[in-house]
Amino acid sequence: MALKWPDKDKDEQLDYNVDWSRFLGDDTITSVKWFVDNASEVKTEVNFNSLPQTIHGLLIASKTNTSTVSTIRLGLGTNNNRYKIYCQITTAEGLTYERAIFLRIKEK
Repeated sequence: MALKWPDKDKDEQLDYNVDWSRFLGDDTITSVKWFVDNASEVKTEVNFNSLPQTIHGLLIASKTNTSTVSTIRLGLGTNNNRYKIYCQITTAEGLTYERAIFLRIKEK
């Protein structure tokens, strides 16, 4: 099941998050990976060692997480384009969860 974030203007730079608390129970997030489909719709891992990074026109500025919420800061983007972004977490108990999220760029 894919999630959907509210539309973003290409001139905005905003934080978007995924709240994993309902899946985790007493477990906690130990690591987070983010992916974005590139122009060829190939799932591409974001390299957070060389930020900011742009994939298919979408700027990835930073990431943070708590023990239950993962957050990514996004900017730019191509007007009327719908991006598919993935958040993958690994937990202290060794479980891996992944969700796909759609984000449409819409000039306001």
